[in-house]
Amino acid sequence: FKNKVLIIHTNKQGEISESNIVSKASKEELEKLRKAANEVDKEFSPYRAICSVMMLKEGWDVKNVTCVVGLRPYTAQSNILPEQTLGRGLRKMFDRKIYEELVVVGTSAFIEFVESIKSEGVEFGYRKMGENAPTKTPLIIEPDIENPHKNMDELDIKIPVLSARIYKEYKNIDKVDTNQFEFTPVALKQFNNDELREIIFADLEGKFSHKLVLDAVSPDYRSAVAFFTKAILRECRLFTGFEILFPKVEQFIRFQLFGKEINLSDPNVLRNLSEVVAKDTIIKTFKNAIDTLTIEDKGTAEIKNYIKLRDAKPLAVTNNKCLIPKKSPFNKIVGDNDFELEFAAFLDNCPDIISYAKNTYNVRFRIEYQGNDGNIHDFHPDFIVKQNSKQTYIVETKGREDVDDKRKIDRLVTWCKDVDSIKVGDDYKPLYVKQEEWEKYKTQIKNFSDLIGLFSIK
Repeated sequence: FKNKVLIIHTNKQGEISESNIVSKASKEELEKLRKAANEVDKEFSPYRAICSVMMLKEGWDVKNVTCVVGLRPYTAQSNILPEQTLGRGLRKMFDRKIYEELVVVGTSAFIEFVESIKSEGVEFGYRKMGENAPTKTPLIIEPDIENPHKNMDELDIKIPVLSARIYKEYKNIDKVDTNQFEFTPVALKQFNNDELREIIFADLEGKFSHKLVLDAVSPDYRSAVAFFTKAILRECRLFTGFEILFPKVEQFIRFQLFGKEINLSDPNVLRNLSEVVAKDTIIKTFKNAIDTLTIEDKGTAEIKNYIKLRDAKPLAVTNNKCLIPKKSPFNKIVGDNDFELEFAAFLDNCPDIISYAKNTYNVRFRIEYQGNDGNIHDFHPDFIVKQNSKQTYIVETKGREDVDDKRKIDRLVTWCKDVDSIKVGDDYKPLYVKQEEWEKYKTQIKNFSDLIGLFSIK
């Protein structure tokens, strides 16, 4: 923490009395310190700790607080002071998906107040302190700029950002033709009076939508059609088109779903629509047709920008295992599993590469692809490897394959070909390393060139 602690001397109210200011220069210096305190969230701030009474004054809205140490006596009957102290650490730095913790250390009176808020449903974890206490803090993945043993200019990797090749053309939804649908008609069941009294509508995952009670009023079939229309739009990830799709859904149910024309106002028909086979047929048949019409491949792409790894933002992760790399622009390498860490260690010892990096979320390198479900998803390849100044490999590692993996790899190959066709001067090639084959050959793989020979794809 040398040169990283900001100390601001104030009185108990967080103010400087006139008697303490001996010159205009000292007042200006104080303003500089206050400014530095307000900018500790910024990337350029060198400070990691702040010691000052003024931190409890209003207007200090810093989010990057991971440890609060309360050294005041906290003897007042009012709990305003400990509330302010604790509150300084409760703002989140990252988005809600990133797990964050606040460490609270303090006097007995301060900790007594902190524990008192258990009654409001707050849960705490207790940990030992001291030299031998295990660390539980999140790992911070960031460019290793301060490492004197690394040449960041050499280790940095440049990744092209391409325009989306696969996209949705929303206007094509009006071309949906129910007469062209391929599906198996649903058998129309006959329900008794007790079964017809309540009709429950839920989506394919069983999430409740609404209930029709048929005791006193005739049901309105339009609510059922609206339910299916909204479910279809949601499955297709479309945000508009309800007014276009509604009459098509109504037509399909009325004339085609059951293999014959039916009366949509018939309670027995509405009861049939709440059955899982009918729901599945309606939603999936429309989804397949809409995906076929709306998802298009431009056939080309253009470079919009470049990602430089040395410019990546810090990322907090909760992984316990990490690798301290020699050949990466990042300070740490984490993996989603042991295989990825083993592969990273192999890369770090490859004599025939310049640098490599794990494609963590702060890199923001992703490729869009159409998944097996028909929707467009983002694919984040696992590693980027810079073999030399002109050759970069995009590497995907895989343990157990799922239904989307072939689609991802095919899309990766296309992405590399698109970059190559633009003639940027650098070559980008794909590699697909399956764990089963890696285990079989790893003792024979001595360098990255061996890996290319075994796992290159076209």
